[in-house]
Amino acid sequence: QVQLAESGGDLVQNGGSLRLSCEASGYTSSSYCMGWFRRAPGKEREGVSCINWSGASTHYAESVKDRFTISRDNVNNTLYLQMTSLKPEDTAIYYCAATPSNGVSCSLDGVDFDYWGQGTQVTVSS
Repeated sequence: QVQLAESGGDLVQNGGSLRLSCEASGYTSSSYCMGWFRRAPGKEREGVSCINWSGASTHYAESVKDRFTISRDNVNNTLYLQMTSLKPEDTAIYYCAATPSNGVSCSLDGVDFDYWGQGTQVTVSS
């Protein structure tokens, strides 16, 4: 059973930075597409970024492009999201997700992911 555990959420000021981590366990291989999603109060879940199994392919939502960077460490089964120039509208619970895939690309659609973490709160003050 794949388990995902996010960490790194915090309260930061407008323009600040944070790095989220997601530790994965229960994998039988490293061939998983992984992604970060978020849900802000009163809004639907939004795909933030995804990365294919090798790390060679990444995608970002337009709202975070050039501010957020996704990366993964397949040796330690850890996914990261480096967030810079944070804005109050980035405030949300951030979730890590994974799905078996050895494809060259990845998806920002949550329905394509099988495993989810519990989430970590990111709050950006104005």
